[in-house]
Amino acid sequence: MTIYIAHRGNINGQNPDFENKIDYLNNAINLNYGVEFDVMFYKNGLYLGHDEPQEKLELNLIHKPNTFVHAKDLDALELLLKLDCNVFWHETDKITITNKGFIWCFPGVFVKSNLAVWLDLHNKPLPNIINDIYGVCGDYASILKK
Repeated sequence: MTIYIAHRGNINGQNPDFENKIDYLNNAINLNYGVEFDVMFYKNGLYLGHDEPQEKLELNLIHKPNTFVHAKDLDALELLLKLDCNVFWHETDKITITNKGFIWCFPGVFVKSNLAVWLDLHNKPLPNIINDIYGVCGDYASILKK
């Protein structure tokens, strides 16, 4: 069964004021979505945030089911690997693989595997059949789930 993953906690579209914030991510989790969020190294610690640190990471968040942690820099990646969470780092790669073996696909790239996560972030059409993959991640997770 395919899971639906809220990109930065979004389930009904982009919401930059709330994205990558603990309460917002927990809301998506409480609604039974997976989550993908960004973590960076800042002031000797791990912080949520895509372009800049927003709030200090609560470590219990990284071990919740169907959580994908996007390390935004190599220092964050090294620390997150030690914490044994499901983490990945990439730039413009067509695919990357998390340390737990999930295939994280760039928007518009569709690897058919029960470990693949397809991204629906940039209005790229998804193939009609998504039953043979692990998940779909996007800003409109609630629409994808229907």
